[in-house]
Amino acid sequence: MKMRTVIGLTWLLAAGLFPQAQAQPVLPPSLTANPAPLTLQEVLQSSARSAPDIIAALARNRQAEARALTAQGAFDTVFAIEGRSRILGYYDGAEIAGKAEQPLGGNGGYLYGQYRASRGDFPIYEDKSYTNRLGELKVGALYSLMRDRLIDARRSEFRLATNDIDIARFETKATSIGVQARAVEAYQKWVAAGLKLKAYEALLGLARGRADGIERQVRLGAKPDILLTENEANLVRRQAFVVEARQDFRSAAVKLSLYYRDADGRPVVVDEARLPDDAEALDGIRTDPAFNLEGRPDFAIMLEEIEKATVKLALARNDLLPRIDLGGEVAKDIGPAGAGGRSRTPLEMIVGVTFKIPLQNRKAKGKLAETQAKIDELTAKQQFLAEKIRAEVAAIGLEVEAAGQLVATTERERELAQRLALAERRRFELGSSDFFLVNQREESATNAEVKLIEAQARIAAARTELAAATADEDALGLTQVATP
Repeated sequence: MKMRTVIGLTWLLAAGLFPQAQAQPVLPPSLTANPAPLTLQEVLQSSARSAPDIIAALARNRQAEARALTAQGAFDTVFAIEGRSRILGYYDGAEIAGKAEQPLGGNGGYLYGQYRASRGDFPIYEDKSYTNRLGELKVGALYSLMRDRLIDARRSEFRLATNDIDIARFETKATSIGVQARAVEAYQKWVAAGLKLKAYEALLGLARGRADGIERQVRLGAKPDILLTENEANLVRRQAFVVEARQDFRSAAVKLSLYYRDADGRPVVVDEARLPDDAEALDGIRTDPAFNLEGRPDFAIMLEEIEKATVKLALARNDLLPRIDLGGEVAKDIGPAGAGGRSRTPLEMIVGVTFKIPLQNRKAKGKLAETQAKIDELTAKQQFLAEKIRAEVAAIGLEVEAAGQLVATTERERELAQRLALAERRRFELGSSDFFLVNQREESATNAEVKLIEAQARIAAARTELAAATADEDALGLTQVATP
């Protein structure tokens, strides 16, 4: 029964150790020209430069800027020309007018200038159409005294678009932090998987190095034949560990390729030769102990949302005010008197006032109440988000501290396990120990080594999470690379 188990394990191992006999998936290219160990900074620089999520977020930022430009178009200067002529009837008057109008950026009014010229006769009810021979020049302005004085629909739309630019910028920052944190995680998992593979390969090497000696002792009669079978079963079991570890390492390399890319932005599967020598590569994140709550993108976005609601509240209050507009214009006909007579020639100055107010104004009142309620909602959410962020950062800080203690304990455990394994091998070589015990000691030492790698990966992951939670752009490599 034991021999059948060994044969079965050997067959499964062969299927894993010789993948060239099977159909292989197409993987992204690997860069083997650079044999130097891959560093975390290389991965972060590549990710910040080429990650599709970051590029897409930057595109959304440009969209917000374009929408702001669209809103700013409400303040564009407008030029219009209008002409009319009577081609039939008693009167033959013809008129042409060109007008330029410029909305005011700090008031709901506008400035305008106009040139108008006419020929022929007009009916008395169109007497204002007459001009002198060279036409009429006119400049004027309308200024809002109450409603639309401080804010109006045009200015509020532009201010909201400006807030949307800030929101898009903070969303881009949030996306970049998330991508970089995942890039760090992928790199750390790749390093941890590679170091585990090395540990299992070293364990397998011990078994292979002992096989010749056991076979020689059996031939000489110093050891029973069953020891060969037991050693083969132990060898196959360790080979299975290596196969599984190598599969995890290859899988981690493929996942890392989503963040490590070449100059053209294509994913790169890192060659095994670039694996760092030890777990120091995991300790590449250095977080800033200072934490500014407003540096968190989600909190900054919440502040922008409150600012947007405040703009809408101001617009609703503006709509409750009566409209009082002051207008004035100066006009001067030039050239010889036309068909309308000399009365057009003197300089004219006109001043007027417009007053308008809805008697019920229910629309503005409803909008005011709705916007105030929205501000109350966002304020409550902001307070809870601040509490949640502080609790999150504190919890991660405790996780980092606990992970650091675990690493210290696990290092001691590995040291003791290695000493026991070394001592047991010496006893076995001297004939004072049995095969089962020496294998158990070696595997315990390897398990302690793997456990230490996992503990080091855990503290590295906790520091990465802390860097993301505190929006530490320096630690995540976002301040060193100019993204496209």
